[in-house]
Amino acid sequence: MSKLFFDHLIVFEEIERKIKKTASSKEEREELWGLIDEVTTHKVLEKVLDKLPRAHHEEFLELFHKCPHDEITIFAYLKDKAGKSIEDDLKRDLKNLEKDLLKLFG
Repeated sequence: MSKLFFDHLIVFEEIERKIKKTASSKEEREELWGLIDEVTTHKVLEKVLDKLPRAHHEEFLELFHKCPHDEITIFAYLKDKAGKSIEDDLKRDLKNLEKDLLKLFG
């Protein structure tokens, strides 16, 4: 689980509690977190690409692959190309994702 540009927007405390309560081993917890990381990354990239003009998709993905951890560079790029800051939108989307993920735990 490497650091990504949107990590500061994620607060999955309730999911952490559910995983600790549900998973019976360290390996199972790591596997669950790996799946959550994958789903989260895909959802963030989907939301970013939805808000970014299509002409900038390839350039954004190249930037993301070059420096996936650099929140300052990536959010500045997104603000420049999308014409507005999308951090608040992503934070809201991630909160909704947390709710959806919690439903999976019952």
